[in-house]
Amino acid sequence: MKNFVIRASSLAVIVLMLFGYNEVLNVRAKDEQIAKLQASLDEDTANTGQSQNSYTDGTYEGEGAGFGGSIDVKVTIEDGQLKNIEIISAENEDGTYLETAKGVISKILDAQTPEVDVMSGATFSSTGIKDAVADALQKAGN
Repeated sequence: MKNFVIRASSLAVIVLMLFGYNEVLNVRAKDEQIAKLQASLDEDTANTGQSQNSYTDGTYEGEGAGFGGSIDVKVTIEDGQLKNIEIISAENEDGTYLETAKGVISKILDAQTPEVDVMSGATFSSTGIKDAVADALQKAGN
């Protein structure tokens, strides 16, 4: 009987070790899959960013709907790149929201596209700025 208990215990330990090893292998496989997907996503993002930088040089105006009404912007493009974004009119916008929303301008200039995250606390106003820039860029040929 004592021999049986020792063999059963040994078998149970071996089975548990095999299950544990199998879990380690599963985690490694999933980590490799995540790394491949991340690399693919990074490559796609880089390719997307390159294809969006073909704007026609000049100054364009665009309009978007903000928190308090219309937001008008002037977008300057030099060498096919966004160089400056200026808010030229936002008469009915709340000043606090507008000041917070202006942070989206640097994001747009860095990304060279209006497809960026909005500013927390000024969602509607920053969306209006993004839409106005998109409107201006559509006039610029992209």
